[in-house]
Formats: sequence, C-alpha cells, structure tokens
Amino acid sequence: MAGGDLAGGKTLRAATGAFVCFEDEAGVTGRPPKGRTWGRRGITPTVRVSGRGRGRLSVAGLLCYRPGLPARLCYRLRRHTGRKGERRSLGERDYIRLLDGAHHLLKAPLIVVWDRLSTHISKAMQTLVAERDWLSVVLLPGYAPDLNPVEGMWAHIKRSLANLAARTLGELETLLRRRLKTLQYRHRVLGGFLAGTGLTLDRPDRP
Repeated sequence: MAGGDLAGGKTLRAATGAFVCFEDEAGVTGRPPKGRTWGRRGITPTVRVSGRGRGRLSVAGLLCYRPGLPARLCYRLRRHTGRKGERRSLGERDYIRLLDGAHHLLKAPLIVVWDRLSTHISKAMQTLVAERDWLSVVLLPGYAPDLNPVEGMWAHIKRSLANLAARTLGELETLLRRRLKTLQYRHRVLGGFLAGTGLTLDRPDRP
C-alpha cells in the first residue's frame, strides 16, 4: 500500500485485526453535475436550475477494508446554508466524530489513510488522534487521488446525481443520503473502488 507519515508515533495494527480506512470529502451543490441522457434528434435536453441561495453540502466518506470481510462505508454530512459566520467546510470535530462512529461500528482498531488537507494535519487533529489508542493515521503523497478509492466512490455518486434538479437543499440532502445508504449495502461495489486504485490488502501471515 502507498506509504506516508504515521501520526502520533504509533505503530500500524494490521496484524491485530485493524481496518484500513480511506477518507475523502466532497462538496455537492444544487447545480447538478452534467450527464448523458436520451433526447430527440437535434434537440439538446436542458435542466434549468437556480444557483442562488441554495447552500451546499459537505460530506466525508470513509471506506473501510479488512481482508476476508466485506467492505464497509461510513459517512458524515454537513449542511451549509450560507449564513454569516457559518463554517463552509468540515472541521476537525466532524472528522473525529466520523472516525469515532466507525470505530464503534467496526469494533476494531482503525488505520486511516487520507490526504494532506489542512484540517487533517492541524495541531487540533493531531491531538485528537493522539488521544485514541485505537487510531493510526497515514498521509497520502502530496497529490495522489488515484490512490484513494473514495475518489472513485464520489465519481460514482455524482454520475447518479447527473441531471437531477433538486428544488431545495433539503431535497438535495435526501437524494445524497439515499445514494450513500444504498451503497452501504453494495459491498462488492465498495470493494471495486479499492480494486480501481490498483492497491491490494494482504492478509497478515498467521503462525
């Protein structure tokens, strides 16, 4: 697997049943991604949307893998309405709550692999990671989206949202949650996102 820096001076726990978890975040707005569709010859289908006052959604996705077990998906979603003083992105507490939730669900140590986003490497995040003896963090190289299976998941989801015009931010959130919820039960598809990176997880040898 691609290497990086290990936070907190901890050792990797692959041999003790840890899940390797890849994380990445995405933003979704009321302006739908473009996609292909059927239409009458010579007439290009159009979808009219209003880009004003609609807000946006931030979502962090966590794909968790362990040899011999189905892949798992956890996520955390935050709504941004554009109010004055409102944070426009996910913060350290959002990420650590996602990891705490995954640890509670999986009941195993986590090795989290993510990029060098400022929130991922801040002093506040380093402190939160150090407080959790079940959590290790590995940083991806400076720019390596092709090594992160969550990138493939976002592309998959955004294709499914193509040409859908949500009338409200709440409706958009419902659509996105529905797509994520469906994916949580499609373990083979989740495994395919890892295969798409060319990475493999080897089962540790047992004595």
